[in-house]
Amino acid sequence: MSATFGNKIKVTLFGQSHAQAIGAIVDGVPAGIFIDEERLSAFMDRRRAKDELATKRQEADKVLIKSGVVNSVTCGAPLCLMIENKDTRSQDYSNVAMVPRPSHSDFAAFVKYGGNNDIRGGGQFSGRLTAAMCAAGFICLEILRARGIEIVSHVSRIGAVSDEKLNQLKADDAVNKKLLASSFPVISEVAKDKMREEVLRAKSEGDSVGGEIECAVYNLPAGLGSDFFGSLESLIASAVFSVPAVKGIEFGAGFEFAQMWGSVANDSFILDENAQVVTDSNNCGGILGGISSGLPLIFKSAFKPTPSIAKAQRSVDLKDNKETELIIKGRHDPCIVPRACAVIEAVTAIALVNADGFVI
Repeated sequence: MSATFGNKIKVTLFGQSHAQAIGAIVDGVPAGIFIDEERLSAFMDRRRAKDELATKRQEADKVLIKSGVVNSVTCGAPLCLMIENKDTRSQDYSNVAMVPRPSHSDFAAFVKYGGNNDIRGGGQFSGRLTAAMCAAGFICLEILRARGIEIVSHVSRIGAVSDEKLNQLKADDAVNKKLLASSFPVISEVAKDKMREEVLRAKSEGDSVGGEIECAVYNLPAGLGSDFFGSLESLIASAVFSVPAVKGIEFGAGFEFAQMWGSVANDSFILDENAQVVTDSNNCGGILGGISSGLPLIFKSAFKPTPSIAKAQRSVDLKDNKETELIIKGRHDPCIVPRACAVIEAVTAIALVNADGFVI
């Protein structure tokens, strides 16, 4: 089913943007894992809308653990993680019931479900469901953290403004700690200020702007993943593309490989100070032949601009089959990228615990 991901730890999402609640069922989590609810709340808070750069929809995003945990420790039963929707304004979507919003799921869902799709806030296609992804992903992040594996991300680009890169060869603890504590994670504060200006400029014009997120997995052991359809790239890409608005992904040097020569692109093998096999560069992003190499796993994901904008747009009235002008109402982010960092970390964790060779 399309709402389920994984074959070791299975995550099934439920709910819609304006339903009473959203959430996730997480099946396969072993007993004995401590769930720190303060850490969970802090992680969820990184995704929440907080300031002028985000939607004015205010949801607490408190995760209600309905099953699978006793005295803050997993008991082996499936976890039911529920998040209530309390700040919905369904009336804002009355004018788009038969007039699909450009670049939204509206038209495709209308055709697929015979007009029975939930249009309110985008229904089950909404970015609201990424809160449930974060709740489920936190459980997987805790499993990885217990093994010393750390996932960190940052806003690497918004519009024309770029941030510095994450360390491609080893973890920078100070940088990582800073990023994981921020709701707008960037390495360079100068870049952050310019990014904020870019978002506010788009917002002032009734528009939106896209961007990129760079994500790194540190201390990932070599040997996870498999060849061809079981590759680590395939698994992570499948999870990342489930995040609404993601339209591109690249591992390591990614599309830059297209303009390189092999002598420049290749990561040469060397021995480190502990006589361990490593490479002197990480253009391959920590994956060789679909299998983790022991180097940091590095990838970037590209997000399209929020399609709900204040400017008038062209559309078609599906009832009358006539072209019309559409003015979108409601509360929307002028840029979703800063809030999406926690989401990317969450889905990456869900993918990794399901990788071939990872023992739960």
